[in-house]
Amino acid sequence: MTLLSIVLATLAGGLLSVGISALLSQALLGRLVQHLVSLSAGVLLGASLLHVLPEAFESQAGSHELFLCLLGGLMFFFLLEKVELYRHSHHHEGDGHHHHHHYDAEQAGRGGYAVLIGDSIHNFCDGVLIAAAFLADPNLGWLTAAAVVLHEIPQEVGDYLVLLNAGFSRARALAFNALSGLAAVVGGVLGYFLFTPFEGLLPYLMVVASSSFIYVAVADLIPQMQRRLPWRETLMQVGWIGGGLLLMALASLGHSH
Repeated sequence: MTLLSIVLATLAGGLLSVGISALLSQALLGRLVQHLVSLSAGVLLGASLLHVLPEAFESQAGSHELFLCLLGGLMFFFLLEKVELYRHSHHHEGDGHHHHHHYDAEQAGRGGYAVLIGDSIHNFCDGVLIAAAFLADPNLGWLTAAAVVLHEIPQEVGDYLVLLNAGFSRARALAFNALSGLAAVVGGVLGYFLFTPFEGLLPYLMVVASSSFIYVAVADLIPQMQRRLPWRETLMQVGWIGGGLLLMALASLGHSH
């Protein structure tokens, strides 16, 4: 039953966001991305700091070792991004971010398939986190899957628009995005079979995996929002971040540690 839940949750995380990208027009996607980025930052920070990490620290594992795992995880994802194997694109010309003209075309020029490889690794890591969360607590697993889905919407929108700039047709870009989303299922299934015999390692694995949430929020999403804006737009950013945090806080009502 746990394995089935992991498969369903990772399928939702990998494919639901792609489906939403397919239903919305490119112009509407561009307008929504900046708000979704703010919401995503709140969701990722809320899920990792209010749920996944507290669950790990309430175990019998030592706090010093867990903090070491968190530090190691942050450095690991930093290095992955350095070698362009951990991509989380949320950019689009006209999305409100002040990139130079043809920014997305230049990004796409680096290779549409490189974008897909980076996105697949990102999705695989999300799948591992979902598996670890389900093995610790099914409620925590569904909560983590919900956080992944909400974050993957702007992620997949950004990758979809870059692939279009790389010359992919709309159908082909969506198909390849969906295929990369299946990497989350692979990560979830492998995580289930690898982690089940070693339940004592789950707290450490949860900390390392949740460090990806923190890294994306702090290193990618929040810096995008740190630019001069009118007060109205700044308040909207705060509102969307607060909305993401509130969603995760309300979710705790149905999750007992």
